[in-house]
Amino acid sequence: MVRDAVVVVATYRRPEHVRTCLRHLEAQTVAPARIVVVDASPDDLTAAVVREFPHVDYRRNDLGVGTLAASRAIGSHDADEDVVAFIDDDAYAEPEWLERILAAYAPDDVGAVGGRARNNRDGEESEGLDRIGRFLPDGSLTGNFGADPGRTIDVDHMLGANMTVRTSVLREIGGIHDYYPGTCLREDSDISLRVRKAGYRIVYAPDAVVLHVAGDYARGRRFDLRYRFYGARNHVVLLRTTLGWGDPHLARHLLRTAPRALAEAVSGIRSWPQKRGLPARLRGLAGGVVRAGADVAGTVTGLLAAVRPHDRARQVYKTDAR
Repeated sequence: MVRDAVVVVATYRRPEHVRTCLRHLEAQTVAPARIVVVDASPDDLTAAVVREFPHVDYRRNDLGVGTLAASRAIGSHDADEDVVAFIDDDAYAEPEWLERILAAYAPDDVGAVGGRARNNRDGEESEGLDRIGRFLPDGSLTGNFGADPGRTIDVDHMLGANMTVRTSVLREIGGIHDYYPGTCLREDSDISLRVRKAGYRIVYAPDAVVLHVAGDYARGRRFDLRYRFYGARNHVVLLRTTLGWGDPHLARHLLRTAPRALAEAVSGIRSWPQKRGLPARLRGLAGGVVRAGADVAGTVTGLLAAVRPHDRARQVYKTDAR
C-alpha cells in the first residue's frame, strides 16, 4: 500500500517560481512527507526563498545549468518514502494533486504515475485524447499531457513537469540517468521507458493536475534551433541507452531522419503562396533549411554520444554508496 511521498523540485535561477511552487505544495490535501529543492543556480536567490519554508530541505547541484536529471538524482537518491514525485519549479499543483497521485498507485503493478499539466490553452483538454503519452513503432513519442480523458489510463511515458515513480521501482531500474545535456529533453522519457521495460505499468491520472506556466529557459527559447538540436541528439541517446542498438525503434527512427529533414527543408517553398515578395520567400526557404540542418546535426551528434554515453548522475550514486 502506498502511503507517502517525497516531492523533489529541481530548479535553476527561478526563485519566484520556486516560491509559488512551494506555496502550492503547502496547500495539499495530503501533505508530502518531505519536500526537497535542488538548486543548480550560480547565486543564492533560490536558497533565500527556500529559507522562508523551514520544513523544506535545500540541496545544491554544483554541476550547474543543463543538469536537470542530476538534480533529480540528488533530491531522490536517499528517499525512503513509498513514492518519489518530481515536479518542475514552474508547475503549480492543485490542492488534491498528491492525494490523487497516491490513489493511482492502488494496483501493485503500477510502477509510475504521471499527472496532467494544464497550459491554459483553449481546447487543450480534448487535444490528442487517443494519443496521450504513447511510444510509437517508429520510435517517436506523443505528448498531449494537457488532455483530460476523464479517467486514469495506461501510457508509455510521462511529462517530467508532473512525474512520479514508486521508490522501490526507481531503485530496481538503477536510479536516474543523466545522458541529456542542453535542454535536458528526454530525461523524463528515460525513466518511463525503463520502468516499462522492467514490466511495470505507467498510468496517467488526469485528475492529478498542475498548472505548467513554462518559465524562461536558462539558455535560448522553447522550440528554438538549440531546442531542436538537443531534441534530436537526446532522442537518439534515449533509444540507444534504454533499448539498445538492435531495437527496431532506433532503426526506424534513423531511417526516417533523412526524409523528415528533406520535408522540413522544402517546407519553406510550400509556404511561398502565403508570403509576399522574394525576400520573404527566401527567408522562409532558409528557415526550413536551417531547421533541417539542426535535426540532422543533432541526430549525428546523438549517434556519436550514444557510443559511450556519459551519465552525469552516476557520481550522485557513487557518493551515496560510499
